[in-house]
Amino acid sequence: MSALFAWPVRVYYEDTDAGGIVFYANYLRFMERARTEWLRAAGVHQHTLKEQTGLLFVVKSVTVDYQAPAVLDDQLQVTVEVQKIGKASILLAQQVMRGEQVLVTSTVKIGCVGASDLRPAAIPAGVLQAMQQNNE
Repeated sequence: MSALFAWPVRVYYEDTDAGGIVFYANYLRFMERARTEWLRAAGVHQHTLKEQTGLLFVVKSVTVDYQAPAVLDDQLQVTVEVQKIGKASILLAQQVMRGEQVLVTSTVKIGCVGASDLRPAAIPAGVLQAMQQNNE
């Protein structure tokens, strides 16, 4: 359905645990950065979305499969691929890779909600169009 978006991430000392490998929760941070940059590449700026529409994107669910560790100074690529765009949600597949090696795979469901009440809301037509054009 979509083009693959990739964002580079360097592993810093602060990303590692006492064993010298990336702390498992930090992969979620890497994936969040990639999703933010994917939206930005589509012309969707989250602060502007909130200011102009009163809407936010939030993570509804995430599954993560850790396959191999990253370590200090690794140069990673974090990918975002749209699986499905619904009226108020987006299903994304994400991977964290070092070169051709897949380190982490994830499925993330993002929901659009009202900033004031956090209730589900339809994704604005202009945002949907930008996402679809960015993924062709």
